[in-house]
Amino acid sequence: MWKPARALRISDHEREVLEALVRSGKTAQRVVLRANIVLGAARGQSNNSLAQELAVSRPTVLLWRNRYRRAGVDGLLKDAPRPGRRKKVGAQKVESILNATLNTTPRDATHWSTRTMARAQKISAATVQRIWQAHGLRPHRVKTFKLSRDPDFVSKLRDVVGLYLNPPEKAVVLCADEKSQIQALDRTSPVLPLRPGLPERQTHDYIRHGTTTLFAALNILDGTVIGTCQPKHRHAEFMRFLSRIDHEVPRRLAIHLVLDNYGTHKHPDVKRWFAEHPRFHVHFVPTSSSGLNLVERWFAEISRKRIRRGTFRSVPNLVRAIMEYMRENNRNPRPFIWTASVATIMRKIRHCKEASEAGH
Repeated sequence: MWKPARALRISDHEREVLEALVRSGKTAQRVVLRANIVLGAARGQSNNSLAQELAVSRPTVLLWRNRYRRAGVDGLLKDAPRPGRRKKVGAQKVESILNATLNTTPRDATHWSTRTMARAQKISAATVQRIWQAHGLRPHRVKTFKLSRDPDFVSKLRDVVGLYLNPPEKAVVLCADEKSQIQALDRTSPVLPLRPGLPERQTHDYIRHGTTTLFAALNILDGTVIGTCQPKHRHAEFMRFLSRIDHEVPRRLAIHLVLDNYGTHKHPDVKRWFAEHPRFHVHFVPTSSSGLNLVERWFAEISRKRIRRGTFRSVPNLVRAIMEYMRENNRNPRPFIWTASVATIMRKIRHCKEASEAGH
């Protein structure tokens, strides 16, 4: 026969904490059980009667009595660490999988999958997945890149990044570009709304109602946008957009305009326009480096949030949606903060070039 267990000693404060855990509707049930075991033991209940009352085994009662004795209330709130199953994959096998992933491809594919690697290495696909995840390997993903061949790359990079990191006083810095060929797409059937367990659904096919071009200039300091939609994106439309910028920006401020190397931006008529408006200072990003123009980040936002999933029955309907998005943006603007220095960008480019040369 077991000797009756002594009453568990607990302080008044810890008793209040345990009773609060039991009363709270948000406490996990396993923690409520442990707290009830300790409170019952503190009242002097025997281990057997506690086990019967709480519908658990006597060893469970003993376990949480002893855990409370060693660790207090904190010991009841979390489980003790478990050793887990012993690893079955040795370091040599892990190295073999990593080498195969990084340096080889399957005979019939461009990249490894967990299943093809598992068959080749004679282990489970789950094990391959764990090894890849631990080492940050994702063979199914690929990113594209393009290295600029602009002979003035470094000077243009320093010029534009310098504007972002240290904007001039008594001036506004605007990143400008056009988003052309935005299509007014109308689905052939009504969109099926979002439902529990089902995403919003729209037909794969659509009707084209025409296109528009969005001209936009993003203020890097406050995130506001000057914009307009026009049917084409020739130099004539671009000069009309420049006139709009000139009208909307206060006369006391100089305007530093960041542009890409699209031919429209360098048309002789555009050059003459800039010469006639000396408060405009033009800064071209290097060729093949449109990502340096922050307005591209804003274009990505409007595409994702308003255009891509939109249904538009006409071009005017599309233009209204774009202008409404722009008005909402300017009511609560959020600027994109540039953080990369020239040195950081050059270091990444150097590493990319080295990797590219090594691949050849």
